[in-house]
Amino acid sequence: MYIVGLTGGIGSGKTAASDYLALSYDIEVVDADIVAREIVMQGQPALQAIADHFGHHILLEDGSLNRAALRQIVFANSQQRKILESITHPAIRAAIQHKLSISTSPYTLLVSPLLFESGQYQFAHRNLVIDVSEELQWQRASTRDNVSAEQIKQIMAAQLCREERLKRADDIVINNGDLAYLHLQLDELHQKYLQLSVV
Repeated sequence: MYIVGLTGGIGSGKTAASDYLALSYDIEVVDADIVAREIVMQGQPALQAIADHFGHHILLEDGSLNRAALRQIVFANSQQRKILESITHPAIRAAIQHKLSISTSPYTLLVSPLLFESGQYQFAHRNLVIDVSEELQWQRASTRDNVSAEQIKQIMAAQLCREERLKRADDIVINNGDLAYLHLQLDELHQKYLQLSVV
């Protein structure tokens, strides 16, 4: 199974890139953000562990996780973030491994905003970074997610700096232009990954 790790900073266009490869070429996508949501659903051991540590006020009335409240705590306190990660990362890792193992496309995309930071890059044969200027990151993140400037700043601080991310990339897609330009670069990489997957 050939695995391509796909990452980039907030607002870089990771989803636009992975959606295009999935829809145009039927490439399976394992999205670490989706996995992270699944492992804290009601009835999952990680949700119970989070409630035990952070308090049951971190749950909504229906028993599901109050993400906004938890986000405020962990982005304001790095020690609390580390505790949360110690609860969630092993469960996320196991779920990602399982999803990758059952993928049937020629190669599989592992999409993760914290690919390098979390160690998930170790699953991948190659790492693809979707790159965008920090100015565009701010612009896209604030209009798309309706996230405050302070939260964007905190999210960016939790991610590798742009220079370090680019240093660790095997492949780089520049997403400063329109979708056609993004797709053109991805078309070329798709052919490359198909060749690599059969070597």
